[in-house]
Amino acid sequence: MFKNILVHIPTELSPRPAVDGSVSLALSTGAHLDAMAIGYETAAVPFVAEGGAAVASLFEVEHAQALERAEAALRVFDVEARNAGISYANRAVAAVPIDAREIICASARLHDLTVVSQPLGEYHSYDNVIPRELLFEAGGPVLFMPYTFRGAFSAKRIGICWDGSRLAARALHDAMPLLRAADALTVITIEGPDPTPAESSTDHLVRYLSKVGLPAKITSLPASRSEIQSILLSIAADEGLDLLVMGGYGHSRLQETLLGGVTRDMLRAMTVPVLMSH
Repeated sequence: MFKNILVHIPTELSPRPAVDGSVSLALSTGAHLDAMAIGYETAAVPFVAEGGAAVASLFEVEHAQALERAEAALRVFDVEARNAGISYANRAVAAVPIDAREIICASARLHDLTVVSQPLGEYHSYDNVIPRELLFEAGGPVLFMPYTFRGAFSAKRIGICWDGSRLAARALHDAMPLLRAADALTVITIEGPDPTPAESSTDHLVRYLSKVGLPAKITSLPASRSEIQSILLSIAADEGLDLLVMGGYGHSRLQETLLGGVTRDMLRAMTVPVLMSH
């Protein structure tokens, strides 16, 4: 089971999905939860006629304001974590965006799981960038909570999105602590133009899960590439799934243009929590 979990608490978007999801997960698993909130500083240097001392003063003020935003977001987390009685710690950070990314991604590499909120693309905030960066840079699984999520996170009914690829396998193994605690597993496969390798077929996956004491049923539907995300969410609704497990496709440095189509679509519109691995 997950023993050490990191959660990114947004400072410019609602912290509630990340707070509710991470605290309830830590409570149900007995994991220690580390929370990090980042107040973003601008990297631009303002023109000030008075000279360097005035510029330094402006940066000090901005740093203090950014830190206060982070501390304010963590106060929301602290109340919920304390009331839940979990083991936790929190850290407020003030940093320019590029440093913020390096700080939280480095921290994620020494945690079993990272919890983030779904990015909201229509809002211009670095809080939308951090979750995507974590997917590609954390070196472990990332649990995305829908921006509409409220209440306790439960993963009793889990859907495993399977195409036989390395990334699907990585997500499967990373999610194993949750799969072992689930009541029902559904393997979801999409019949598309790209065939699944014979040795990692859906039938082979079901036999593998059975060997480790995890019976699963198969749901298979035809769909074009553009329909996969909507089909996955439709199956999640029909099956009453609490969680989807899937590989995260793309490249972090050029994610806006090279982020895998299904991954990008899922991050734009998700109705249930999604655990992704890259």
